[in-house]
Amino acid sequence: MPDSINRPRATIELHLIGIGTGNPDHLTRAAESAMNAADLILLPRKRDATSDLIALRREICARVLTGTTRVVEFDLPERDGSGAYLPAVADWHDAIAACWAAQIATHLPEGGSLALLVWGDPSLYDSSLRIADRLRADGIALRVHVVPGITSLQALTAAHAIPLNTLGAPVLVTTGRRLRSEGWPEAVDTLAVMLDGDCAFATIDPDGVTIWWGAYLGMPHEALIAGPLGAVAAQIVARRAALRDAHGWIMDTYLLRRGVTA
Repeated sequence: MPDSINRPRATIELHLIGIGTGNPDHLTRAAESAMNAADLILLPRKRDATSDLIALRREICARVLTGTTRVVEFDLPERDGSGAYLPAVADWHDAIAACWAAQIATHLPEGGSLALLVWGDPSLYDSSLRIADRLRADGIALRVHVVPGITSLQALTAAHAIPLNTLGAPVLVTTGRRLRSEGWPEAVDTLAVMLDGDCAFATIDPDGVTIWWGAYLGMPHEALIAGPLGAVAAQIVARRAALRDAHGWIMDTYLLRRGVTA
């Protein structure tokens, strides 16, 4: 992190607030209270194709904030997708941490309460907590508070009206990258798959497997498909591509289960 960034002279109370899938109705009362108690809320801006993501955060702030909380937008760095995955993610997190530090130095030089609105829940496949650790390592006095939110898995199972697990059985939460490279893990019949940009479900043996897929969960343009994997995999691939083209971005997840029909 650049030495030129001045560190605040007092502690920053960092509140990582889970906001579900961006539906304001997904906010808990604890989330609303934390937003209104914050001195500053930072909203990250991404490339133009995902401008509706910042719009959703703006809408949440407009609906929830009733006091003097300041809302500041900043440009979020993009991850370099040309190299190895883990080093690229580490460099990306370093860049985001530097952005956070710069905003803190500018807007909270005497310390104070900072809130960030995190999709889903800050503890499930989100790196906000890891980025906060980078600020601590750079000497910023930071106390972190997590306000849990509705996760994409909760929104998915609710949308399909199914339980996450079968009776007395475990569930493995994994990524599309690992499913594609390693196949179906042993000794587990239910997989919850996150962060799958390449439709890894299409690479596994579909025999006896059911899939429950959902995109834009909880949003007005929510899309759901469920059924035997062999029968609906191609449909999901095509629908996903069409939705991504239409919106410029997509957030989706799915559940795979052996031995149970949709």
